[in-house]
Amino acid sequence: MEIKADASPLTIADKRANDVINGYLKSTVLPVISEENLELPFEERKNWDRCWIVDPLDGTKEFIKRNGEFTVNIALVSEGKPEIGVIYAPALDVIYFSLVSEKKAFKFHITAEAVDATEIIKSAREIHPKKVSNAIKIVGSRSHMNEETLKFIKELKSAEKEVQVVSIGSSLKFCLLAEGEAHYYPRFGPTMEWDTEAGQAICEAVGFTCKFSHSGKSIQYNRENLRNDNFVVSYEG
Repeated sequence: MEIKADASPLTIADKRANDVINGYLKSTVLPVISEENLELPFEERKNWDRCWIVDPLDGTKEFIKRNGEFTVNIALVSEGKPEIGVIYAPALDVIYFSLVSEKKAFKFHITAEAVDATEIIKSAREIHPKKVSNAIKIVGSRSHMNEETLKFIKELKSAEKEVQVVSIGSSLKFCLLAEGEAHYYPRFGPTMEWDTEAGQAICEAVGFTCKFSHSGKSIQYNRENLRNDNFVVSYEG
């Protein structure tokens, strides 16, 4: 294991997964932004109409802890907006995917070592969010429960609602929202584009918005600075 400049861990699994994914995406002839690829200057990226954004292993800390809460994130981005999102949780044998334009997201449980993509698409179950009732569920990170997040929770409680916090690692937070297991995902801490792009595609397909908390604008991709500002994911379907 190595330690990156930002003090986050890097494993052999990150590198190997990145090589495999890049090998498959090469045939699409579209550029790839990946956590493990060399970051290209914005002058070279700014004219890309479409690109892939990849995190070959999201939740490396969870991977090292062996708690199963790590994912592979892949999204196709068009004009800065997520178009297709795929989140695969290898240890949980589950894959989520969406096509934003069709406003549909799906979940498939993998029961065999080799599964054809056609079978996944054919047999996957469509997932739906749930509107807020009396109890509000907030999904958060096991590693990033800070003061701003606690303040957000307190403000929801002041509206005389019961608030429950569901903790889970990696981009699985987005998946819980999309399948109705939570209602909000406030993130007041550092993330990168490859941490959110696939999850945003899945959530937006079922009626959620993913907006920066300060500007109120939807998260856009392939920006000059690939680091995300604070954001909130909420249901507006």
